[in-house]
Amino acid sequence: MTSVVIADDHVLFADGVSQALAAVPDIDVLGTAANGRLLIDLLSELTPDVLLIDLEMPELDGLSALRELEGQHPPAIVVTMHATAERRDAAREAGASGFLSKSTPLPDLAAAIRAAAAGEVILEPATLREVLDGYQDAVLEPGAASLTARERELLAVLAQGVSATDALADQLFISQKTVKNHLANIYEKLGVSDRTQAAVEAIRLGLLAK
Repeated sequence: MTSVVIADDHVLFADGVSQALAAVPDIDVLGTAANGRLLIDLLSELTPDVLLIDLEMPELDGLSALRELEGQHPPAIVVTMHATAERRDAAREAGASGFLSKSTPLPDLAAAIRAAAAGEVILEPATLREVLDGYQDAVLEPGAASLTARERELLAVLAQGVSATDALADQLFISQKTVKNHLANIYEKLGVSDRTQAAVEAIRLGLLAK
């Protein structure tokens, strides 16, 4: 069993990842932290095998938290919406072992966690697939081919932590009625009944915006 702690200020995303990983038999989420300062406190109590950490967090951002821990932390995988080469290099310098986009499907995320726990460094895109292939478990059945581009866009925003109807409407420049219609279609296509379950499925299927 590989244990994990998640640090992300988007509660819906952190909860979604936790729930999604709960479906992976050999991975156990020990806890979550909403910022780098809370993460440092949490790591004084827990000893996970792997850390999943966002870059942009209040109080103390992800890279600053890693630097403050000065290597006294488990292998860390940075998981970000902004997976640029510049940020990847900054993550490497801060001591991260991995760097992934939040659009990474659950099977690849699980494989990355296993690889990091085994001491692999997965920062270079060219070697990512080669490394993950060695730690891949059964691939989960994708199943959202009928989602429209707009529905995927709404799912991506939802999984970032924006859940209120008015906020979703403002973010996507559409009416609240249109948001509700899209959500109804998403629920039917993904076989879920609420926004949290939809966000979990977005994470599981790797539907987040790159």
